[in-house]
Amino acid sequence: MHIFRVLLAVLFPPLAVIDKGCGSFVITFLLTLCGWIPGVIAALVILNNPKN
Repeated sequence: MHIFRVLLAVLFPPLAVIDKGCGSFVITFLLTLCGWIPGVIAALVILNNPKN
């Protein structure tokens, strides 16, 4: 995981996972709307997923 992606995940989580697919983007966007911290956690989990 690149440092740019981590910083982007902290600043604007949905933008960090936009290339991981529509589902990841929507989930992260909805969690970010519910609260900033859940969105950041979801983005970091998606970025750390070894399958993608």
